[in-house]
Amino acid sequence: MSTKVFKTLLATLAIAGSSLTQATIVEVTTNLGKFEVNLYDETTPTTVQNFLNYVSSGRYNGTVIHRSVPGFIVQGGGFVFDEKLPLKATTTNAAIVNEPKWSNVRATIAMAKVGGNPNSATNQWFINLADNAENLDRQNSGFTVFGQISGAGMEVIDAIAKLPRYNFNGISDLPLRDYSNTDRDNNKPLATANFVTIESVVVVDPRANTAAGLTLAPNIGPAPESSGGSFGWLLLPLSLLALRRRKY
Repeated sequence: MSTKVFKTLLATLAIAGSSLTQATIVEVTTNLGKFEVNLYDETTPTTVQNFLNYVSSGRYNGTVIHRSVPGFIVQGGGFVFDEKLPLKATTTNAAIVNEPKWSNVRATIAMAKVGGNPNSATNQWFINLADNAENLDRQNSGFTVFGQISGAGMEVIDAIAKLPRYNFNGISDLPLRDYSNTDRDNNKPLATANFVTIESVVVVDPRANTAAGLTLAPNIGPAPESSGGSFGWLLLPLSLLALRRRKY
């Protein structure tokens, strides 16, 4: 049996049955390459199940990486490009409870949420490009880390982070492929090929304990009162929703 067929069979079995709740490793295919995510299903079960619900429904397929901040994060999961701007928000399930057990260090994946609302995560996630513990572990009651990019997968993430970024009306830090400053100055229309697109997300290893051998860094918790409290800026992952009524 070929590797591709085996992976497809595992994915089908995991999605079709109750083992979906214990699926631990998923493979994310983008138009810039593939990477695997080892999910922390045993320690952040609500967040992992939420993520897998979106995986099984196929709602991550076709979404784009809509934000990239070098040295900080790349973010996706919530929007599609429908041949025009603004990006179109995808359907979300109910928000989930925060599970800030692990630290936002490089190569971890965490849930994005609305500023000032710890329990507001839905479908958007971000991948930490650096050790962001000092700010993300300590603001908005912490950001839930629920998995880790495996092996050489960070090469794909770093390649995404190196793409040029552009600002449009109401959208900032949008990574684009084969698009130049001249194109932006001339208001050249964007095409699907210009985006980093999530082509598919599938379960490739349904075992429940594959995270056992990983080294996990505990969330460092809130800053001491003497340090001046929380940071003044917030990660606002859902801000593009307000742009659906705007014109570019």
